[in-house]
Amino acid sequence: MDPLTQGLLGGALALSVANKKEARLAAAIGFTAALPADADILIGGSHDPLLNIEFHRHFTHSLIFIPIGALIVASILWLLLRKRIGFKGIYFYALLGYGTSGMLDACTSYGTHLLWPFSDERIAWSIIAIIDPVFTLALLIALILGFKYCKPGSARIGLAFAGAYLLLGLWQHQNALESARELAAQRGHEVQRILVKPTLANLILWRAVYQSGDRFYADAIRVGPGSNRFYPGGSARMFVPARDLPDLPRDSVLARDIERFYRLSNDFVAPDPGRDKVLIDIRYSMLPTSITPMWGIDIDLASPTQHARFRIYRDRSENMRQKFVAMLLGRDLPE
Repeated sequence: MDPLTQGLLGGALALSVANKKEARLAAAIGFTAALPADADILIGGSHDPLLNIEFHRHFTHSLIFIPIGALIVASILWLLLRKRIGFKGIYFYALLGYGTSGMLDACTSYGTHLLWPFSDERIAWSIIAIIDPVFTLALLIALILGFKYCKPGSARIGLAFAGAYLLLGLWQHQNALESARELAAQRGHEVQRILVKPTLANLILWRAVYQSGDRFYADAIRVGPGSNRFYPGGSARMFVPARDLPDLPRDSVLARDIERFYRLSNDFVAPDPGRDKVLIDIRYSMLPTSITPMWGIDIDLASPTQHARFRIYRDRSENMRQKFVAMLLGRDLPE
């Protein structure tokens, strides 16, 4: 999730087990320790555009790296806090704070390499959006109150709410998944793969993407009290390298980059319907019914020895915002 929420969760967890004397130090250490795992975003360079997203939420977020990351943070903080708290205490609170990073990111749809180096799978439970103000605000209030009044109990209440919110996300995820399968069945589609994910900043409106045959279908599902509401979306043809690029040398730089993009996209790759020679990750779009991508790669078949270029696309038009709000509120879409 976003760095602020990561820090708040780490701070709240450390504060929740601290005594009153160390409450503020514990909160500060836990907050600080929850942040450095995202330093992996700095890995990369212009020579290899995919390297950055390939290593984001990678080994620094794995379970096995938690003690190492916490040790690094604790060693730095000890230089600043050694006159106020011993190294053992600093490391304990740093361990709690750092340990929240990978677990919280695994709750999102982007996922993280929790089991590296034993598995290269990106674990993504898709039960909360990357940014969720309700979740963040609850942790913020809990941490502020706990820090101000040195009350670990406030942090525990905040953590209880956060845990209940994630359970709600799990419930909504299962509801959306069942609804997406029902929608595919109504269309007479045999589903090979399917995923659902919450849209930005809420647990009500979900994006569903499934593969049937050689096509992907994207739809929006509003999961609310009573019956759910469907908003049918677009579809796109699945990209198959051997079929679509038969003349591309398999050992070329471009071919390897396409394979890497396949892994990063969990094989949900399609040609961009609106742009020539662009492959997209169809799991993500600014609008849950759209197949207009949030990112993709340019493929220059005339230069197979060159790396593919990673592209980010954003549609912030007023029409897009109006449609999103309408779906979120369960209304008919504007023209």
